[in-house]
Amino acid sequence: MMSDISMAYNTYGTLNEDKSNAILLCHALTGDQYAASRQPITGKDGWWSFMIGPGKILDTDRYFIVCSNILGGCMGTTGPLDIDPDTGKPYGLNLPMITIGDMVRAQALLQDYLEIPDWFAVMGGSMGGMQVLQWASAYPERCFSAVPIATAAKHSAQNIAFHEVGRQAVMADPDWQGGNYYESGRKPRAGLSVARMAAHVTYLSESALHRKFGRNLQDREDLTYGFDADFQVESYLRYQGINFVDRFDANSYLYITRAMDYFDLASDHGGSLAKAFAGTNTRFCVVSFSSDWLFPTSESKDVVRALNAAAANVSFVEIETDKGHDAFLLETPEMLTTIGGFLESTAKSRGIA
Repeated sequence: MMSDISMAYNTYGTLNEDKSNAILLCHALTGDQYAASRQPITGKDGWWSFMIGPGKILDTDRYFIVCSNILGGCMGTTGPLDIDPDTGKPYGLNLPMITIGDMVRAQALLQDYLEIPDWFAVMGGSMGGMQVLQWASAYPERCFSAVPIATAAKHSAQNIAFHEVGRQAVMADPDWQGGNYYESGRKPRAGLSVARMAAHVTYLSESALHRKFGRNLQDREDLTYGFDADFQVESYLRYQGINFVDRFDANSYLYITRAMDYFDLASDHGGSLAKAFAGTNTRFCVVSFSSDWLFPTSESKDVVRALNAAAANVSFVEIETDKGHDAFLLETPEMLTTIGGFLESTAKSRGIA
């Protein structure tokens, strides 16, 4: 049990007088609260900067955007690297196991702190989409509309398997030290880098990999017949892995991937996903991508069928793209049109000018 938690969050725009224009953004596995701000470690623009700002889909002249770092994270919200007040040392693996439900309960506490009675919309992709579904199920009265993107109501065996590969890579690194590496001056950089490389492959489609890299060589004319990065795709993955370890905590990676694995919304409602949304008045816009094999469209359709069975107000769009799972983090025109149209019609019904 944790008696106290800290939450780091960013806001964009202004809360209106009747507090009806607040949107909660839920970030994905390796995301953070810097949705439209410069990330302080990488110096890069926020992960949804193309969506957020004056005149953009998430118009900061119209909406008040809130994005918090998840519970178990490593960018200011309580996680494994934070100090356990009972020991005076980092929690490490002594942190209680975190679930998607715990993340949402922490966000509900933030909502109370901000004195926002209900969110105009809760939005997010991938693990963020899991949080959206949890919000709509656990707090329907606090969630006027919901936009789950490229997600599912439970983690598949395939996705659990990929996560286990990543976790084992971290734990096999001698510098992991049973999770107690914080005071040693050494981090399991190699293991976390490999975990990131393996995961990143799942975010792209085969056609996207072929289009971007093919079998092109990296800064050379011939094969070396060795184990350097001969191919551009190898160099790209190594770059992704190396840069990831500078901004992410290895134990957080273990906890968060496990939270995704444990997520199964129907299991909390007698095995019926429809019961998870029984009696809901929340308005839903479910979005999937045709080339996403990590969270395929079939899993979004399962959510839509459950929402229909619960007589919910739901619209669904599968977007044709070869960009794979990462399409929700890219400026995909059809996604912008879909979400923009949904928010516009929902805002009118909410009376948001």
